[in-house]
Amino acid sequence: MDTEQLIALARATDGDDPLAGLDATMRVRREMERVEAVLVRRARNRGSTWAEVAEALGVSKQAVHKKYGGRGVLGSQK
Repeated sequence: MDTEQLIALARATDGDDPLAGLDATMRVRREMERVEAVLVRRARNRGSTWAEVAEALGVSKQAVHKKYGGRGVLGSQK
């Protein structure tokens, strides 16, 4: 998703149709989750610790490791 698409979705949240706004919110959230996963993977691949990643995200080390540390988004990296 490019920047223009994200801007259009953000604008849709401010429109008159709350259902369109909710749909736009869900789509933005999904995209941000994807971007977050990519950035976590990049940080880990460059040697960042789980504690550093957690601090950047404002969550506990356990929370970020649970979300990204097991099999799944980041494979078997721990």
